[in-house]
Amino acid sequence: MHQVFLCETIHEAARRELLTFAKVTDDWSAASAAEGLISRNLRLDASLLDRLPALRVIAVHGTGTDDVDLRAAAARGIHVFSVPGCNANAVAELIVALALSLARQLRQVQQRVYGGTPYANTLPELAGRELQGKTFGMIGVGHIALRAQHILTAGFGMRAIAWSRSLTPGRAAALGIGYCATAEEVLAQADLIHIGLALNEQTRGMIGRRQLALLKPEALLINTSRGAVLDEEALVQALREGRLAGAACDVFCEEPPSREHPLLQLPNFIATPHIGANTEEALLRTGLAVVDGLRRFFADNGK
Repeated sequence: MHQVFLCETIHEAARRELLTFAKVTDDWSAASAAEGLISRNLRLDASLLDRLPALRVIAVHGTGTDDVDLRAAAARGIHVFSVPGCNANAVAELIVALALSLARQLRQVQQRVYGGTPYANTLPELAGRELQGKTFGMIGVGHIALRAQHILTAGFGMRAIAWSRSLTPGRAAALGIGYCATAEEVLAQADLIHIGLALNEQTRGMIGRRQLALLKPEALLINTSRGAVLDEEALVQALREGRLAGAACDVFCEEPPSREHPLLQLPNFIATPHIGANTEEALLRTGLAVVDGLRRFFADNGK
C-alpha cells in the first residue's frame, strides 16, 4: 500500500476512505517513507521537503498553494495539487456573517451588553447600517467571492462590482457584475469590500495605505484570503483615523495573531482564527476531494 503522511487532521469519513488504499501516519519519525502528504496549513519549504525523500505528491486541503515552495517541489519531482471550490460556500457564509456583524456593530453592541454598562437601544453610536441597496466590491473573483456575491445580491439586494487580473468586461457581464479596470476603482466605489486574492509576489502587500485612502468613510472591509495581501499596519491606521467604518479578517500575517496585535485592540475590528472553511460540510467535501486526488495520482503513476 502507498504511505501517506497527514500533517493535520482531516474529516473522519475522508480518513476512512484514505485507509482503503494507503497506510496513514501522522508521526514525523515515520514521515520519511511517505509517498503522499496531505497538508492544511503546514509551511512546506525546501528544508522540510528534504526530510521527505520518498515524497511524490502533496495534496493541499483547500484552495491555495502558497504554503508550498512550488519551485522546490518541482525540482524534486513532487506533484502538488489543491481542491479549489470545495470550501467556497463555507467561506462565503462567513463573509456574509462578518458583513452583517460589521454593519450592525455587533462587537460594540456586545461589549455594552456583557460589560453591564447601562445603555439605551436607541443610542446613535450603536446605529447600524443595512446592506440592502449597497455596493459589494470584490478584489479577486474566485469561487468564494462569487458565492458570497450571489448570497448578497440575491438575498440582500446588493449591487456587485469586481476586479481581478483575469476578469474581462465580457465575463463580468455574463456573471451579472459590474466590471472595474483596477482594484482602486473597486475600493473607491464599494460600500462592502471583500479581498479574495491568492498570495504571490504580485499581491503581497497589495492593499496598503494608498489603496485604503480611497475607501469611503462608511465602507467595510473583509479579508478571508491571506493576511499578507493586506498591509495590517496601514489598516490599523485607517481604522483609528476613521477612514473606514470597520474591518474583519479571518487571516493574518502571523497566525494566530498575538493578544497584543494592534488590530485586536480596535472596537471597529472583528477577528476570526482562519475558520472560513471550518464547517462539517466543507471539511467533508474537501477531505474527500484530496483523498480522491491522491487515489487518482497513485493509479495514474503506479509505484
